[in-house]
Amino acid sequence: MNKIKMQTDGTLTVPDVPVIPFITGDGVGAEVTPSMQAVVNAAVRKAYGDRRRIEWKEVLAGEKAFNLTGSWLPDETMEVFREYLVGIKGPLTTPVGGGIRSLNVALRQTLDLYVCLRPVRWYQGVQSPVKFPEKVDMCVFRENTEDIYAGIEWEAGTPEAEKFYRFLKEEMKVTKVRFPETSSFGVKPVSKEGTERLVRAACQYALDNHLPSVTLVHKGNIMKYTEGGFKKWGYELAKNEFSEALADGRLVVKDCIADAFLQNTLLTPEEYSVVATLNLNGDYVSDQLAAMVGGIGIAPGANINYRSGHAIFEATHGTAPNIAGKNVVNPCSIILSAVMMLEYMGWKEAAALIEHALEQSFLNARATHDLARFMTGGVSLSTSVFTEEIVGRIEQ
Repeated sequence: MNKIKMQTDGTLTVPDVPVIPFITGDGVGAEVTPSMQAVVNAAVRKAYGDRRRIEWKEVLAGEKAFNLTGSWLPDETMEVFREYLVGIKGPLTTPVGGGIRSLNVALRQTLDLYVCLRPVRWYQGVQSPVKFPEKVDMCVFRENTEDIYAGIEWEAGTPEAEKFYRFLKEEMKVTKVRFPETSSFGVKPVSKEGTERLVRAACQYALDNHLPSVTLVHKGNIMKYTEGGFKKWGYELAKNEFSEALADGRLVVKDCIADAFLQNTLLTPEEYSVVATLNLNGDYVSDQLAAMVGGIGIAPGANINYRSGHAIFEATHGTAPNIAGKNVVNPCSIILSAVMMLEYMGWKEAAALIEHALEQSFLNARATHDLARFMTGGVSLSTSVFTEEIVGRIEQ
């Protein structure tokens, strides 16, 4: 089988017929994933004829995996993603009760996919709650392994919480826990190494794509050593490794307090292009930005390790069980995530065909109901009909 490989110089070697592992996903995953594959297959065929195609390889995770194997995330799935480097997934159910806290987190942590990459741009024809959505054009680099994703916390009333508080009080002389008996505790690790690799990736992305700035978004005014450390280490990394680009003006690195940043994105979004931030901030930031250009239904995402080459592209929405099986779900999030995947592979011609077809459909006010209901003269299409329409536009 043909595998994508990472070379010693940090570039990918992509065969003409690469094997791409995919997780269908739970809930609406059974609808959006086949839609994405149909659109990608059409775009690759149109762009490259018979010279290139994708060989899709299904792997299991989530509810489907549990029902078939008894495991929410089988070891075989992780091994396939390790082996083939690049994959894509639909939304996954997080099991209730003990065990894995989140399947998405488990995938990111196990493969050390330290960048959650969320590009945000407006597509003509999509209705937005802001006056000038065309000014929103950013790419969020969200740290993907530390901060709250470390999952270090203890529930109030447990022996572990009591022990942790005792350590804080007796060993660390902490006196500011107001209600210790009923407090839960969480630990927020932020490392220099984790910061550096994230900011390095953001700066390199800005240079490679001729973007004007990288903004470090943080709460260092309150959390001096974690978020403040992120700011400090980010600036130091930029100065040490990108001094020439900083000196000649090809790269500008700046910072902004997270709450001010959220306000500024509504008032002056054109001032930001690449954003580097920690995990929790990145969650808020990426969802607000997505809302500004039409909603999370058209928000793509990827989880990437730029050093090993491993990358999993994904739908950013949930499983939406309330509409699953009704043929009404919007597949654009995973389709646009596949666009990111094609770009990552260097297949930019196929990626461009998909984006153009989507935008033409939106300009003609033809979309799934979640988008069409806000368009002037909007025509609500089912998932399957919308997929056929995008494929048809690509083939034209």
